[in-house]
Amino acid sequence: MKLKLTLLSVLISVGLSAQKLEKIEPPTWWKGMNMDTVEFMVYGSDIHELEASSKTLNVIRSMALESPNYLFVTAHIPSDAVVGQHKLTFRNTKGKKVGTLLVGIEERRAKSAERKSFTSADNIYLLMPDRFSNGNPANDKVKGMLEEPNREFKGGRHGGDLAGIENHLDYFKELGITALWLNPALENDMPDYSYHGYAMTDLYNVDARYGTNEDYKRLSAKAKELGIGLIMDQVANHIGSYHRWMNDLPSNDWVNQWEEFTETNHMKVSRFDPHAAEIDQKVFHDGWFVQTMPDLNQRQPQLARYLIQNSIWWIEYADLYGIRMDTWPYPDKQFLADWTKGILDEYPNFNIVGEEWVSDPSLISYWQSDATRGDGYESYLPSVMDFPLHTAVTEGLKGETGWRSSMTKVYESLANDYMYGDVNNIMIFPDNHDMSRIYTQLDEDFDLWKMAMSIYFTMRGTLQVFYGTEILMTNPGTNDHGIIRTDFPGGWEGDPVNAFTGEGLTPQQLEAQNWFKTLANLRKNSCALNSGELLHYIPQGEIYVYFRTFESENIMVVANRNKEGKTLDLARFSQGLNGANSGENLITEEKVDLSSGTIEVGPMETLILWVK
Repeated sequence: MKLKLTLLSVLISVGLSAQKLEKIEPPTWWKGMNMDTVEFMVYGSDIHELEASSKTLNVIRSMALESPNYLFVTAHIPSDAVVGQHKLTFRNTKGKKVGTLLVGIEERRAKSAERKSFTSADNIYLLMPDRFSNGNPANDKVKGMLEEPNREFKGGRHGGDLAGIENHLDYFKELGITALWLNPALENDMPDYSYHGYAMTDLYNVDARYGTNEDYKRLSAKAKELGIGLIMDQVANHIGSYHRWMNDLPSNDWVNQWEEFTETNHMKVSRFDPHAAEIDQKVFHDGWFVQTMPDLNQRQPQLARYLIQNSIWWIEYADLYGIRMDTWPYPDKQFLADWTKGILDEYPNFNIVGEEWVSDPSLISYWQSDATRGDGYESYLPSVMDFPLHTAVTEGLKGETGWRSSMTKVYESLANDYMYGDVNNIMIFPDNHDMSRIYTQLDEDFDLWKMAMSIYFTMRGTLQVFYGTEILMTNPGTNDHGIIRTDFPGGWEGDPVNAFTGEGLTPQQLEAQNWFKTLANLRKNSCALNSGELLHYIPQGEIYVYFRTFESENIMVVANRNKEGKTLDLARFSQGLNGANSGENLITEEKVDLSSGTIEVGPMETLILWVK
């Protein structure tokens, strides 16, 4: 009996001593937020029965789900809370203190809620941190992290980091860039292929191989000083399989689980199909992308709240300029509305672009706020991505002339703008990190590349370009993402080619870089090109003509896809010309006489004329 009692005492002692508090998320919050009641997620061991209290924060409740190792503490942040560390005290069911955790309460930046965000006036430069520049080789290999650097392997980590990006902010400034979109920079501690960042294992910490949270915040601040905003790439659909949650799910419904691995069917139209079978819709939004990316269940209330708070936290912490949300249509539909509304309630002027990768504009426009929907769903998403225009431009430039101009593909794509809620808040792009580079798509035809750049930099919408486009980076003969996302030349010490200085670039690459820079700065400084109304004409004879107009600024664009020069009769374009009889070539600064009723356009030339 004595032995049994002793053993029981030991077991009780071990059970009590096992109660341990580890960390809390979010680690900080701000006074004066619209969201002034926060649900903190506490991590630990055997903490499910603990109760939290605070002398300075108004704790509303403490609750647990199925796992004993998490506690969700809801607390109200008083408007007069003192800036600094606030203590949460945790007690067991007998009232005994088990431990404490600190939550930082901070002062908001001035006018943080009214912050400006990216618009069509921006030139957005997309880059992959691991592949752009290695500014701090000391963090290439981090003790305890699973994947080590291997620059020789196309799918490995190459060592690019936040310091490398910060070191080249002047390059972006000179290039005419006003915003940086970084592919995910948060922790991705997966054993391989972790460089892309989309299988995150910690949503509150930057990957140590890129730097620290403070480095990320400093990059944002330094960029802002140069007029460059920082756009964060976020993922609400899934996490990486090595995320801590996967060893101990907070609740059984935290991720979408199946009896065996079930991949999403990627049938995006099933979300809108009035005749769709329930199982097909379920497989679409609950199926996993791959086995290493567990699919989150945003219908779980605590998870949904966690994700909304996480996005707001990063906006406030890093002074973000915008968010790009990956795989937009895959998460729970109501969650998407709640998540977006939660952010916009906090930041009314904030811009968010969602990735809906389809060629059907009706499926893309559905998600944009102010677009017409027939099912009563209310979407708050400000911006979407114009995949149809990307396809149209590439196919239009490469196509063969038939009974009508191949460039009509571009015209027809833009004619579908009636479906959208805000045509200038649609993100346009020549390419991105998930597709072949535009120079490859155009069969490395330099004239077509120049015309494509001319069209994109003068087109309606919000422009995003991919790193290396300005120097004709390419991926010949392969669609392998590791090759598409090749290291930017000059980003590593000892690189034989340096795109930052121009050393080692071919004459054609230098010409391309200068062409890109000219167009980017032209768009940046022209309200007509970055924000104006679009008037376009059905292409004839492989010549596409359109006008961009803002107040008294009227710009005429003439894209001649022919391999010979053409004389263009101006009579048809009287509406766009609006009485103008002269123009200025904004590339060459030459004067152009329009009074004769015709103009000359060279072979494979795009004229950009300010007509007056």
